Amino acid sequence: MDKRALITGVTGQDGAYLAKLLIEKGYEVYGTFRRVSTPNFWRLQYLGIVDRVNFIPCEMTDMSSMVAALKIAEPDEVYHLAAMSFVGASFENPIATLDINTIGTAIILEAVRQICPNAKVYIAATSEIYGATGHEVKRPLSEEDFFKPLSPYAVSKLAAYWLGRIYREAYDMYVVNGILFNHESPLRGLEFVTRKISNEVAKISLGLSKELRLGNIEAKRDWGYAPEYVYGMWLMLQQKEPDDFILATREAHSIKEFIIKVFEVVGIDEWKKYVFIDKKLFRPLDVPCLVGDYSKAEKKLGWRPQVKFDELVKIMVEEDLKRWEKWLNGERFPWDAPLYPSEMKILSKVIRA
Repeated sequence: MDKRALITGVTGQDGAYLAKLLIEKGYEVYGTFRRVSTPNFWRLQYLGIVDRVNFIPCEMTDMSSMVAALKIAEPDEVYHLAAMSFVGASFENPIATLDINTIGTAIILEAVRQICPNAKVYIAATSEIYGATGHEVKRPLSEEDFFKPLSPYAVSKLAAYWLGRIYREAYDMYVVNGILFNHESPLRGLEFVTRKISNEVAKISLGLSKELRLGNIEAKRDWGYAPEYVYGMWLMLQQKEPDDFILATREAHSIKEFIIKVFEVVGIDEWKKYVFIDKKLFRPLDVPCLVGDYSKAEKKLGWRPQVKFDELVKIMVEEDLKRWEKWLNGERFPWDAPLYPSEMKILSKVIRA
């Protein structure tokens, strides 16, 4: 019998890539989405798998809704990816961030414990939980390093991390925390700095834009390729015993380096002519540097990153160039016109929880 998986946040970057991976491995995939949000299935359409996912409308902060979703999906594996995941927005709306990321995680863990306690659960943690530690220790971070969060988002995710560990130890459940450092792709949302840069520079190169406005470009991050990271998620749930793992590249690059490389790809040398620093885009608190050590994942999972920084940048900006070139020829794209006519057909077919 094929395995069954439930993915919360299936319409996001990671959810879409993970759904594709699981479908290719023969899983029956169920995915949740919010009833109250604007329908947005473009990533799944873009990957050509939208007809292979069983959609369940579900509110992450509603216990009865999550229980109903689990009863429908009857999952062997649960991947909890749904979250408010934009760090900057968490300063503007900390209560909603904590509600969705922390309470939502508590609800899904408790619902699994009650409905399908033998299901394996993946909790999406984040490198942001380390916060200031990355700058203080000045080396790649391991699973043993201490946490010092610097944003409401990081606090919400750290609480979710500890909930995962508590449910694993107190209730003998198979729960893992994937501490993923930044991972990007052409499916990344435009609110994230890497896609903002690749998209805007593509427009600049085609004469569609004249400037790129950014905040702190000195911050350094460990950037990997999202499809490789969702494979790591899957590997974490294939082990005999649950554990927590970092997925990273061991390389730190500044936002400034990302900018320079993107302009190189499109053949523009004078990047400073187009980039403007806007103090309004600075965060109240920012993490200077985050870089992770994936040694444990390499040793126990056999996982290691393959796509390097330069290749990642090239993948992203070339895809944005293609999208805008097609747009100039009259084609519509998902990030520009998120409501495809077919999305209403999708909504009419969803499994009602």
